[in-house]
Amino acid sequence: MKQVKQELPIITKSYNLVKYYVPILNRLPKSHKFMLGDRIILKLYDLLENLIKAKYSRNKVNLLEEINLNLDLMRYQTQLLLDFELIGNQSFEEITRSINEIGVELRNWINQQKN
Repeated sequence: MKQVKQELPIITKSYNLVKYYVPILNRLPKSHKFMLGDRIILKLYDLLENLIKAKYSRNKVNLLEEINLNLDLMRYQTQLLLDFELIGNQSFEEITRSINEIGVELRNWINQQKN
């Protein structure tokens, strides 16, 4: 994706997470793809969409806190993929590192908006 302007780092990181994670989820066996895989994919797209909405929103805190909740749900769902042996350790580590980085930036954004 060629960027025309500088984007918020949290949005760029979320975009890159979607780009990395969705192809992995699309390769899940059917027994998991249509339940767990699709749920995570929806959360990934919602994450990116809601961060962009928050960027333009006047009252950001409620939306950012909802995003934080969904990010935490995604953490648990990703852990399930590892526990079910549906993703390898390397993919799991890359995904959780990205989720954690997004989470740190999100909490900082929430704190900034509350002050």
